[in-house]
Amino acid sequence: MLNEHWNHPALLVTVCLSCLASTAGAKQVTQDDWGRPKVKVLRKDGKWEIEGLKNSVSLNPSDLQMSVTGLGNTWSMAASFPGDLVVENAGAALSLRLADAGKKEISPYRTGFKAGLKITLADFTHKNTKLDLQLSLFVCLESQRDELICELVPAERNATILECCWPAGLSDDSFDTTIVPFMQGMLLPKDWPKKAWLYDTVCYGRGLYMPWYGHQKTDAAMLVLLETPEDAGCRFQHPAGGPTRMNVRWIHSLGRLTYPRRARICLFNKGNYVDMAKRYRRHVIETGHFVSLRDKIARTPLVGRLVGSPAVHTGILSHIQPESSYYHKDDPAKNHQLTTFQRRADQFRQLAAKGIDRAYVHLDGWGFRGYDNLHPDILPPCPEAGGWEGMKSLAETCDKLGYVLAIHDQYRDYYLDAKSYDPRHTILHKNGTRPHGSTWFGGRQSILCSSLAPGYVRRNYGSLLEHGVKVRGAYLDVFAVVPPDECYNPEHPATRADCLMYRGRCLDFIRACGGVVSSEEPADWAVPHIDLVHHGPYALVPNPGRGPAMGIPVPLFNLVYHDALLLPWSLAKGAWGIPENDLGYLHGLANAGMPYLSLNPGQEELSKVQTMCALHERVALLEMTKHEFLDKSGRRQRTTFADGTTVTIDLDKQTFEISPPLPGLPKTKVAE
Repeated sequence: MLNEHWNHPALLVTVCLSCLASTAGAKQVTQDDWGRPKVKVLRKDGKWEIEGLKNSVSLNPSDLQMSVTGLGNTWSMAASFPGDLVVENAGAALSLRLADAGKKEISPYRTGFKAGLKITLADFTHKNTKLDLQLSLFVCLESQRDELICELVPAERNATILECCWPAGLSDDSFDTTIVPFMQGMLLPKDWPKKAWLYDTVCYGRGLYMPWYGHQKTDAAMLVLLETPEDAGCRFQHPAGGPTRMNVRWIHSLGRLTYPRRARICLFNKGNYVDMAKRYRRHVIETGHFVSLRDKIARTPLVGRLVGSPAVHTGILSHIQPESSYYHKDDPAKNHQLTTFQRRADQFRQLAAKGIDRAYVHLDGWGFRGYDNLHPDILPPCPEAGGWEGMKSLAETCDKLGYVLAIHDQYRDYYLDAKSYDPRHTILHKNGTRPHGSTWFGGRQSILCSSLAPGYVRRNYGSLLEHGVKVRGAYLDVFAVVPPDECYNPEHPATRADCLMYRGRCLDFIRACGGVVSSEEPADWAVPHIDLVHHGPYALVPNPGRGPAMGIPVPLFNLVYHDALLLPWSLAKGAWGIPENDLGYLHGLANAGMPYLSLNPGQEELSKVQTMCALHERVALLEMTKHEFLDKSGRRQRTTFADGTTVTIDLDKQTFEISPPLPGLPKTKVAE
């Protein structure tokens, strides 16, 4: 009844008069009270001070050294240093220092939600030559969250910025431990006895799966979040015994810094790597970057069939060209190994007879000359293995068995003997050279410009579907592990941001065809586009192939994205990305991932796979809420998921406990 009469004139008058009566004599609130951040900016003892409700910032104008204090914990950053600004002028790269600007103006700066300082730097010189360049640095506290926003805005003229490291990294005495999303994640004590390094130092590679890092000091923590990550990264150094040095690094885009760069610094009075990951998770949710598995299943129902399924990785033809670094000179028979489509279909039937009624099948080497050959011109399917009809029959067999068949494909490596190869379509570097190599099986190759990749994907995947080959997904190799490329070719210039856009279009086309979308590893930019990756384990020494862990492994990526991506794990000890003395099975359980399954598994392997699949079925769509070390050795660990499920592993005793227990599984079980 109220809704029916709400717009009655008499009622409106009554309500309005009532409101006036209730506010009569009350203090009038002006709009200005709602438009000012609760942040003070002042000069004090020769320094600038920015004071928020909980956090404060101190800036020394002479050397641009900053300190950030929150609830008694002070994080001191290094002063400006030689080489923190690299400029190109008249074709020469010049190493400068921000604090050496001939003109330095600092003034209060305020918007309706943040307040702090604007620092204008100009009149840089190099060997008495004045450089036509200016940049502005903004240092502000955001009033609602009391987080520090550092923004760099370039004004490039004749001189352009190639690289800038600002804000500077922490001084040595300001932290104990560094946390880096180095592959799945690394915790690195400042005095770690061995040399440590990142495989790469730009965002969206193995060195930084996600665009953030952080530090801990006793119970306090600090997160550095790169909000403009496409042309960003870090400088990283950790000699044997430490200390660790890590700086924000802003990189040019096609030769210029071009657009504003922004980093956010978040303080935790009591916090650790879990709190950092959760703060970043909140960021990707707020920005719309987070796409949950539930949403991915809604847009592609086929993805739902992979929950609780194992992954089977197999292939058809392995052919190695003589120019390849993998070529077997002493045993030529190893350079051409073939399994027909029919033989693989028979093996899948045998696997189904062992009780595997669901699986994700990743198929390598199905193209004309096999694995990593002739890309992007890989059609028709391998004639030696059965050609179009053989591949069509294999796909139909997978469909009947309930297996999801996805093909391995590649649209970055550009082979010189591909039918469509033309050097004008390759990436052109800033120095005018084109990339060349011959590492992979297919021999001599360059790099295809990302702007051309979507056309090839549409052509190839469309041809498979037109020929009746029921592929149900595609794995686009390296896209989600290799940092974005730049291309200076005037026919098809591409920035790093453009590159990621084009890669995303390739992945999205597979999904538009109803397929499951996958790539090599889980670089953060790709998470909205992909459903599955090949692997995403830990960084090892000297590379992820095999060896001891680099630093202390922690599941940073899964603390952010466990319920947004399907991530398989190998079961063996010291497998790819698994520290040499650890069972991959235990790490797979702790991360509640999909298991890999061989084509001819024994009973022990089947038992492990069934356990991992049952756990995955229970919690794959749930957030990993917590990870903790249960003893000083770090070998006993526990993960917790949103429904309260916990997985406790002991890497030395090789035992695990799932609580509440899975049906038919004892509370504590020996893994090997």
